[in-house]
Amino acid sequence: MDKILGLDIGKKRIGISISDIMGLIAHPVETISREPENLAIEKIKQICKDNNVKKIVAGLPKNMNNTIGIQAEDCIEFTNHFKDEFEIIFEDERLTSKQAEFILAQTGRKYTKDKKLVDLKSACLILQQYLDRK
Repeated sequence: MDKILGLDIGKKRIGISISDIMGLIAHPVETISREPENLAIEKIKQICKDNNVKKIVAGLPKNMNNTIGIQAEDCIEFTNHFKDEFEIIFEDERLTSKQAEFILAQTGRKYTKDKKLVDLKSACLILQQYLDRK
């Protein structure tokens, strides 16, 4: 079975997670800078290649009224760089950042000074939500 990559795509950073070989548990990989974008794209493609990934689950930040806004359009546009090589699945990510902050706070992690932690945890939550539904 192939691993699945999870992405939390933001304007500044991208949180990356990956499933285990059984497709049951999401694990953190890293948070990368989105700029320069071409390097971010190549880094993600390399992670996919190194881990035999065929499917990418990208968080889609819908508005609370379930509409697609500017942030969601940006995520869709970014994932277009991968659609020829990978299956792309969009996972509703509303409130995952707040959930990630809550989890990090409960574990005593100082996420307010390191937003990369929130992006990384959000990527795991997005992927885990997808895996749990499968």
